[in-house]
Amino acid sequence: MNGAMAMKHSIRTQFALIFTVLMAGTIIICWFVNNTFLERVYLQNKETVLCDSYQSINEVANDGTMNSEQFDLAFDQICSRNNMDVLIIDSSTKEIKSSLPDAQGMSKRLLDYVLLGINGGNIKVLRQEEKYYIQMTKDIFMDTDYIELWGTLDNGNMVIMRSAMDGIRESAKISNRFLACIGVIAVLLSAIIASFVAKRVTKPIMELSQISERMTNLDFEAKYQGGDKNEIALLGQHINQMSVTLQKTISELKTANNELKSDLERSNEIDDMRKEFISNVSHELKTPIALVQGYAEGLKESIHDDEESKDFYCDVIIDEANKMNLMVRNLLELNQLESGADSVTMERFDISELIKNCIQSVDILLKQNSVKVTFKESQPVYVWADEYKIEQVFRNYLSNAIHYAEGEKCIDVKILKTENVVRVSVFNTGQPIPEEAIEHLWTKFYKVDKARTRTYGGSGIGLSIVKAVMDSMNQKYGVENYENGVAFWFEVDGK
Repeated sequence: MNGAMAMKHSIRTQFALIFTVLMAGTIIICWFVNNTFLERVYLQNKETVLCDSYQSINEVANDGTMNSEQFDLAFDQICSRNNMDVLIIDSSTKEIKSSLPDAQGMSKRLLDYVLLGINGGNIKVLRQEEKYYIQMTKDIFMDTDYIELWGTLDNGNMVIMRSAMDGIRESAKISNRFLACIGVIAVLLSAIIASFVAKRVTKPIMELSQISERMTNLDFEAKYQGGDKNEIALLGQHINQMSVTLQKTISELKTANNELKSDLERSNEIDDMRKEFISNVSHELKTPIALVQGYAEGLKESIHDDEESKDFYCDVIIDEANKMNLMVRNLLELNQLESGADSVTMERFDISELIKNCIQSVDILLKQNSVKVTFKESQPVYVWADEYKIEQVFRNYLSNAIHYAEGEKCIDVKILKTENVVRVSVFNTGQPIPEEAIEHLWTKFYKVDKARTRTYGGSGIGLSIVKAVMDSMNQKYGVENYENGVAFWFEVDGK
């Protein structure tokens, strides 16, 4: 039932009745013209094909790529598409290329042309060039007309190409092309009648064209709404289905591509981090290892026999070992943070209490360095963050402030609250940081004052840990210079 309805409404049926009579007269006219002029057109076309084939083979011969697989494919295509036999031999009559399994007959024919010249009543020269001849020949045994090209290539090889005048494939191709030219005139005569019918047909086609244009711009919202039951309506339904499928497929591809890109970037980052880690550790451990080695050798060789000198040597070795141990632990912790292996646990806690505990825990260090700390926040201040990691950040800031405090040697810790964010600031009196050094502060192993950093055991890793921690929580951090000191700060969510 559906098949009968489709045939009833099909475009083929609608156009068949209109064009049958018109095309019948057109075909008769075209047949007459084709029957009268085809041979002349066919012959001219064959001459062009032979010349083009000769030029192609001659170019390959000059390039020296005649024995390549690419030329073999091109050679087979020339022979099959143009329905002709080709033979190439060298000056010693050795076969170079042939499209025939047995080319002795063509080889003898070529040698006769080259040695004896063109003669006989069965040959008609159509074109004579410097390197080749094009001629018509007749095989009296097969009673078949051939068009031939024979001559020499630029490298001295000889070539002969032959094609039958009645080749089915070539004649059909040329006949169709010739009929198309004549058919245009007949179609123009019927265009007035066809235009009335085409208007109805082209309207849904134009709609489909607009839909496809929008699809090329990745707009998949357009859908075909035609209510007809012909082939165009079926095409519209398929385009709608294709639109849905393409949208889904592109989405999946973009997702997969994004994941792949992220994985590749992450892999490269991890590899770079590994190389940088090894390089930095080697550089930073070189000095303390040299000191430990030197003082250990001094102890072994008893350079100073008194107990005070031995104790000093041992203290240096222990101090340097502690510095190496602290630096390695910091490096391992930083590497874990940067590689993404360390997870973030968000929890609600009182950051004011955390700061008080940290300040209290470094009381001895504050007294040793004669540093005074001011923190006036007395009320609980609750924030959302990873409490352990925030303690790491604050301790790094506080430790730097203690060791770099100068002048009045004061540290001022403040909590600044806004609607959704809490900022913690650690200020210490002293020299401001040079402007050109600020952007490098968060880089591993960077030290503004290397000599002083070495004195108190710093490794240039603390602020890198701060950066890794704050990046892992997607929070802001920074540093500000003042006339009498420096303030480091970080932010966390206040709700």
